[in-house]
Amino acid sequence: MNVVLVEDEKLTARRLEGLLKAYDPAITVLTVLTSVAKGVAWFADRAQQGLPQPDLLFLDIHLEDDSGFRLIERAGLTLPVIFTTAYDQYTLQAFKTNSIDYLLKPIDANELGAALDKFKRLRASATAVTQPDLTALLKTLQTSPSPYKNRFMVTIGTKIRSIHTSEIAYFYYEEKSTWLTTHDGQHISLEYSLDKLIAMLDPGQFFRVNRAFLVSMEAIRTIHTYSGSKLKLDLQPLPRQEVFVSNDRLADFKEWLGK
Repeated sequence: MNVVLVEDEKLTARRLEGLLKAYDPAITVLTVLTSVAKGVAWFADRAQQGLPQPDLLFLDIHLEDDSGFRLIERAGLTLPVIFTTAYDQYTLQAFKTNSIDYLLKPIDANELGAALDKFKRLRASATAVTQPDLTALLKTLQTSPSPYKNRFMVTIGTKIRSIHTSEIAYFYYEEKSTWLTTHDGQHISLEYSLDKLIAMLDPGQFFRVNRAFLVSMEAIRTIHTYSGSKLKLDLQPLPRQEVFVSNDRLADFKEWLGK
């Protein structure tokens, strides 16, 4: 089986590759694409060479340059899709109904195996396994109660735990990794970049104050003003480094505070 991964988080892509090989060593990952633009170019080049489409596409919804749906549309893809998504439970039925399956991050080996088993059963029974019904899927997503993520499934040791966004004080980037800190002081690694998180979270609840910190309104205890309108934030729990609001974000930050 030849598959393609469309995923801009390196750790997630690496883990998915490993899980696929563990499920079936005969599975070949043809490529890992990190953006819609790269995906469109790769599929166009493959078509020009007269090469067949992959058997299966693993598609992340949030990519570095656009939505994963745009890749399907722009490249005119008709191959089967398994979505890898961070959407919450109320939207997951839409993915399950309009695609082969979905995998909620962090990806679980048993759930991946079940999705692949489903794909193999459909293919063996000669059931039409093609492009997802994007119209129905997008309609469901657009009419869902909220477009924002309200919980994260995180891996802590050998366990997977659900953390609601109301429990999170801030996200930060440190030593080439993204972390979340809960209001009770837990520091937990995430497989998302801050750029990706800001697109997923409610902007009324979280604000990116600089390149390294994305903070919750509830975590801000004191704001110190310095000459030149520089702002320093006292956060609770106390972070490992001082947190300043970037100059280019000052106006937006003040507007956010006043909402």
